[in-house]
Amino acid sequence: MGMANPLKERSPVVLIPRVWPRKHSLAAQHPQITTHPNPAGVFSPPCYRRSRSGNCNFEVMANLTTELASLRIDRNTSTRSVWRRAIFVGLIMAIAAVCGLYLVSGRLDRVEVETVRPSTLSSSAGAAATPILTATGYLVARRQAVVSAKIQGRLAQLNVDEGSHVLKEEVIARLDSADYQAQIDVARAQIVRAEADLAEQQRQLRLTRSLADAGVISQDQLEAALSRVRASDASLSQDRAALSLSEANFQNTVIRAPFTGVVLKRMAEVGESVAPIPPGVNLSTSSGSIVALADMATLEVEADVSESNVGRLQNGQPAQVSVEAFPNRTYQAVLRQVVPAAERTKATVTVRVSILHKGADLKPEMSAKVTFLERVKKDASRVSRTQPVISVPKSAVRTRDGATFVLEVESGRVHVAPVSIGDEKQGQVIVKEGLTGSETLVLHPPDKLKEGDIVRAKS
Repeated sequence: MGMANPLKERSPVVLIPRVWPRKHSLAAQHPQITTHPNPAGVFSPPCYRRSRSGNCNFEVMANLTTELASLRIDRNTSTRSVWRRAIFVGLIMAIAAVCGLYLVSGRLDRVEVETVRPSTLSSSAGAAATPILTATGYLVARRQAVVSAKIQGRLAQLNVDEGSHVLKEEVIARLDSADYQAQIDVARAQIVRAEADLAEQQRQLRLTRSLADAGVISQDQLEAALSRVRASDASLSQDRAALSLSEANFQNTVIRAPFTGVVLKRMAEVGESVAPIPPGVNLSTSSGSIVALADMATLEVEADVSESNVGRLQNGQPAQVSVEAFPNRTYQAVLRQVVPAAERTKATVTVRVSILHKGADLKPEMSAKVTFLERVKKDASRVSRTQPVISVPKSAVRTRDGATFVLEVESGRVHVAPVSIGDEKQGQVIVKEGLTGSETLVLHPPDKLKEGDIVRAKS
């Protein structure tokens, strides 16, 4: 007999879930609540408070339910308020971001352009219709000087620098004046001695004259006394002249500006020895000189004209001057002088052209180009003498769809200005209508530039 397997002999076990009645579970959890079936066998709502008769007091239960409902938090209303505030704040932030983006985009969208102003030539000043001759030269000051000391000495003080503006008789520099002050003191001492000697000789003369009148001494002795008085008087005059010379030398230690102008070059420093220099020295020569001075009010152009073209020019000929440093600017000028002598080696004649309205940017020794203009005959002029002639660079004029226009910059924005143009002269176009001469125009405007674009002028 073998051992029996307990797994095979055990009877099967069936697990049945336990279901608690609602009445039983509710009463077990809340003993104060009682439930009762109604006649139909259906359980009625739990009664939390009963009356003395044993019946459930539903009125009290309704009040209790109302009070509990009043204490309930309306989560939907709170959620809606939070969302409203979030939407309002987000809307404000979006508006601020859009405004900031607009301002930044306006700054970034500005196109940097080069600007130029029209050139205006008054017809009453003898404006020319066409250029007849072009010459090149340099800007020079008609009044200029190399300032040096009248005496030799060591530079003790220098009050100006290159570019300084000075007035006439203004002190530029001072020399060491100790030696000259000593000479003045010696001359004054000699004058005191000469005055004392003259007084003594005059006393001797009075005594000799009284003795001569008494017949004690001869007439010859009286004449000798008179001669000694004259010699003493001459010696005193000589000493006074020596004092004047010493004072003049002392005054020469102070170097003053000969005229109002600008210091072009400083040629000496404090401690260096300076000396008088001969006249006609070039500005580049600095031996013994102190500064180079020029009067900017007398700035003009010296140009060389071929001998074959000199006959076409005469004094008072209108002209236009331009310098290489500022190629977009033109200055009205007039021919002042044709030098009577010619340059044999170059076969040219030097002419001097005065600039009518000088700019502060013009400097001596700048390269310049002079365009001489033909005079307008009075009987053939159809333009009013008060009407100006306006010209603009050719690169500022544009033509599109048969219309000619320029781009004007006003308050940082571009405006299209239709114009009527005339002849072209030396890269300049005559504007008959459309401009007054005070506008600011775009030079070399890009093709994409249009009306209303925001631009910024190049510095």
